[in-house]
This record gives sequence, C-alpha cells and structure tokens, in this order.
Amino acid sequence: MSVLSQGLQPRSLTPAALWRRRRTRRYLLQAVFLLAVGLVVAYLIAQALDLELDFDFLSGPGGFSISHQWLTDYVATDSRLAAYTTGIVNTIRLVLIGIVLTTVIGVLAGIARLSSNWLLSRLASLYVETIRNTPLLVQITFWYIAVFLELPEIVENRNLFGALYFSNRALALPFVDSDGAFGIWLIFLFVGAVSAWWARARLLRGEEATGRTLHATPVALLLFAVIGAVGFLATGFPLAADVPHTSVTPFGIRTIDGGLQVTPEFAAILVGLVLYTGAFIAEIVRGSIQALPRGQSEAAAAIGLSAYQRMILIILPQALRIMIPPLTNQYLNLTKNSSLAVAIAFPELVFVGTTIINNIGHAVPVFILIFATYLALSLVVSVVMNALNRRVQLVGR
Repeated sequence: MSVLSQGLQPRSLTPAALWRRRRTRRYLLQAVFLLAVGLVVAYLIAQALDLELDFDFLSGPGGFSISHQWLTDYVATDSRLAAYTTGIVNTIRLVLIGIVLTTVIGVLAGIARLSSNWLLSRLASLYVETIRNTPLLVQITFWYIAVFLELPEIVENRNLFGALYFSNRALALPFVDSDGAFGIWLIFLFVGAVSAWWARARLLRGEEATGRTLHATPVALLLFAVIGAVGFLATGFPLAADVPHTSVTPFGIRTIDGGLQVTPEFAAILVGLVLYTGAFIAEIVRGSIQALPRGQSEAAAAIGLSAYQRMILIILPQALRIMIPPLTNQYLNLTKNSSLAVAIAFPELVFVGTTIINNIGHAVPVFILIFATYLALSLVVSVVMNALNRRVQLVGR
C-alpha cells in the first residue's frame, strides 16, 4: 500500500521540466512581449511629457491664403484652426468624389476585361496593366504638369458652348446657386424621402399579402418627386443656374467668375487617384465575377435574359459579396494616398499642416492632428463598408 501511495505522488517539477511544458513557454513569451510593449509605451509617454503638446497656437491667425474651393471660404486673417478645417474639408471632398468615380471606372474596366469584344478587352487590359504598374506620385505629377498646366492661358478665353471655361488657372463648370430658402427645401426633401420609404414598405407588404404587383419602387419615387417639386415651388425656386463667365478687373486682368471653379491641382490629384485606384478595382471586379460558377450565367441565358440583364441582375449582385472586403482596402488606400496631393500644392491636410509648421513650428502637435484625422477618416470608411458587407452577406440557417 505504501508503494502504491508513493507511486501516485506527483513528481517535483524541475526548471528543465517546466520549460518543456508548452503552457509554460506560452506564458513566458507573452510576459516578455507585454514587458517589451510596456517599455515602448513608457518611453513614448516619457518623450511626450518632454514635448510641448499645447494646441493653443491653433487660435492664432493663419497668415497664409488657401485657394478657394466649393464649401470653403477661408481667408488669411482666419485662425489656424479654420485653415486646418479647410484642409479637412478639401480632403473629404477629394475622397468622396474619388470613391464614387473610381468605383464607376473600376467596375466598367473590370467588366470590359471580360468582354467578348477583342478591342474593348485589350484596351481595358492596357489601362489596368499600365496604370497599376507605375507609381501614383509620378502619375499625379504627370497629370498636373503635362496636362492641366498646359491648358490655354486665361487670356485666350477658351470655352465650350459659352458655359464651360478651361484654362491653366481653373476649370469653370456650370453649377447651381442657392438662396436662404434652400434649407427649407431640404426639409421638404427629407419629408419626401421618409414618406417614400414608408410608402414603399407598405406596398411591399401588400405585395406579399395579396400576391399582386403594386409597383412599390415607382410609386415611392413618384411620391418623393411630387413632394420635392411642391417644396421647390413653395419656397420660390431656391436654386438657380450659375453659369461661369469672363470679366476684366480694373487692373486689366482677365478672370473667370461664377460656376464651379476647379483648380488644376484638384483636377490633377483627382484624376490621378481615380485612374490609379480604378485599375486595382477593375481587377477586383474581374476576379469576383470569374469566381462565380459558370452555371449562374448559363442559367440566366437559358431563361432568355440578355447579356446586360445577366450582368446587372444575376452576376454583379452575387459578385458584390466577394468584392466588398477588397474594395474596402482600396477605398482606404485612396483615402491615405490623397496625402500625395502635397506634391502639387493642393491644400489638403498635409499641405495645410506643413504650412502651419513652416510658419510657427509646433511640428509634433500638428502631426498628431494629421495622424488622428486620417485615422478618423479611415475608420469611418471601414465602418460604412463593414456595415454594407454585413448587409449583403448570406445568412446561414
């Protein structure tokens, strides 16, 4: 009995035996990693305590001008915070317009690469392989120096149909101008959108209950249009056409006034970002479509759907589930690559921030602001795309 009891007693663990246990090694490695991270964080905190991280300098006057764009009216006497806010607005405008245009171009180029038309598919392949394999900064500089700065000078008064003016100073496009009643009309549009959504939901439930087609979407769109038109008339036409025109200053300098003014810097960075990111999106679209079973397209063709109907109704909705995760990465890349606009002096975040640094210093606080702003913009893009991804994914039963 004593022998059996002695055999059941646990053996003492030596250091060598402890090290041979997987759990011991895992805990030890985690402790070393946490210690290293703690030392790095402690070092960064110690360095930050020695730095001047006061942001009161943002309340002082900017002292530099920023070219006017849509939705911005900054002048040199405004505060540095107003200048930085203008940089944020310029960046957001660039990113939003860029995401829309690059999606359109990427989808069209991706579909074109799969086209049975030899010329169309080869042109799409040439675009993708050329743009994707050249540096973005080189492309932006090329568009700025070789294209937009080579447009005619403003004294030559080049225009199309007397409504679109283009020169190496700005591209002036027809736009709309609003008055004080525009905000009231927006309320009408909001009411119309809510009413249209409610009517469509009711009609869809009616279709499910009765089995009859009640044309839910056309009725909802008609309701929205009617409410919007009534609000437009009730507010006294709050929008009016704003057509650009040329004028001469008292000093004899010719200018282009009115309309939507697009600077060569904005046009160059937008074209560069859209074409570059669109080439990557084209490959995402092509790969997502080819990942679908061929039977999907063959079944759609068997029931008489045209090529356009097969692509819009069958192929793209299913490929969208595959596209969204890599599309999110490309949208994030576009957001971060917008910082390259500093190379052609477009007043976005980095350009405005470095201008403030060159004027008064405070480099660390300014770069912390830039870092935090880009992080916030990227997180917003990620949240929106992740929500869209959850919505289109199939739910397992």
